[in-house]
Amino acid sequence: MEPTETVDAKITVVVLEESGGRDRIHCVSFEEAIKVVKEQVTSNTFAKIENREGVIVFDSQDMDIENWENEWSRAKRQIGVDVEEYDCPYESVGCVADDLCVQCKMDAVQNQFKES
Repeated sequence: MEPTETVDAKITVVVLEESGGRDRIHCVSFEEAIKVVKEQVTSNTFAKIENREGVIVFDSQDMDIENWENEWSRAKRQIGVDVEEYDCPYESVGCVADDLCVQCKMDAVQNQFKES
């Protein structure tokens, strides 16, 4: 059977002009989208990057593209790093072995003083 609907899930840069113009530029990667934003953003234009799900992940009115690019690169590297298993006793979703939640950090400091 053939699919009844296909979706071209690409990363999109939306360029907005002060005059009201809007341009959608499809990109195959975030690297390409970052390059497009750097080329397109001027004092009279703004840009947004939409991920493959259509969620806005960057807005030039809120953040500088170089800062966002650095954060994106850091997050991309972090995803590729193997992190040891860690179960947060406080059930904090963002608490992992290399980036503990505040409560776990406090516990670690208290444990250092108990061992001394």
